[in-house]
Amino acid sequence: MKRKLLSMVLCLSVVAAMAMGCGNPKEAKNEPVKTSDAAKADDKADANDAADADDAADDAAEDTSGDEKLVVGFAQIGQESGWRDAETMSIQTYAEEHSDTIELHFADAQQKQENQIKAIKSFIEQDVDVIGLAPVVETGWDQVFAEAKDAGIPIVLLDRRADVSEDLYTTFIGSDFIEEGKMAAAEMAKLIGEEGKIVELEGTVGASAATDRKKGFDDEIAASYPNIEIIASQTGDFTRAQGKEVMESFLKSNSDIKGVYAHNDDMALGAIEAIKEAGLKPGEDIKTVSVDGVKDIFEAMAAGEANCTVECNPLLGPLFFEVAAQLKAGESVEKWVKSVDGVFTADMAAEVLPDRQY
Repeated sequence: MKRKLLSMVLCLSVVAAMAMGCGNPKEAKNEPVKTSDAAKADDKADANDAADADDAADDAAEDTSGDEKLVVGFAQIGQESGWRDAETMSIQTYAEEHSDTIELHFADAQQKQENQIKAIKSFIEQDVDVIGLAPVVETGWDQVFAEAKDAGIPIVLLDRRADVSEDLYTTFIGSDFIEEGKMAAAEMAKLIGEEGKIVELEGTVGASAATDRKKGFDDEIAASYPNIEIIASQTGDFTRAQGKEVMESFLKSNSDIKGVYAHNDDMALGAIEAIKEAGLKPGEDIKTVSVDGVKDIFEAMAAGEANCTVECNPLLGPLFFEVAAQLKAGESVEKWVKSVDGVFTADMAAEVLPDRQY
């Protein structure tokens, strides 16, 4: 814009000068003849004007070309749990620490898919380099993902999958949720001696983490531990409050629960509160196995109130931005970039707790 404005001013100046040169000859004769010093001064002024115009053009070029920063839009689910907060912190902190090379546009969807879809559409309008997303649920993304693809903007799924054609997203960064469920089943079997009645606290209905963690756990129990019975299974929506509420209901209906499997630590922590309020000892009377590995569950294990957590690492910020930078550079990436997880039991908690980052 600056360049166009300056060009117009310069053009008008030239036209005005030409008009003066082609004016009434008599008027021209009455004009004083310029001395050589005056002419030099005018030439110097013209040179300065030209230099200013060049500088303005350079500024405009810098404004438009830019910014060579990696511009990323990320639509987060919300703040359902400590794990989710840790993931958000990892993303935002990494972007802040690398603000000279990264520009992050962040949206909190408050657990609503429609808010995530609006955020993605906004990122498309802003012409970001890469769009990151932790989908609230698996389905309902086809149209907005197709819009991003048409705009030439790659989509990276973080920690949760979307049920869409593989050509509509570039890569998924996260854990193997089915494997997490299988590991949780094996740990539960050890804790209750491979027999007894257990209950299951499921995550958000339709979320890939909930669907896969249930499948992995239920299938492994059915296939390998015939004397373990899952007598009740209900969503706690990945929240501590709902986990407590659902566990209270389970306890009122069943007096012989030997274990509770929760799809995340926050629901397990809510269940622990319900168990204590029912006059029972969590970790002893009722064993607990959950997924995520947040600091609060390590504290509960160290206190003897929880038994096991299957880690699902939320500190994905560095890996996410590394992949985003590769995509901006036109490099190819794996369709599934797996994060590294592990299993932690109560006997390990006290030693590991001081070093937990989330």
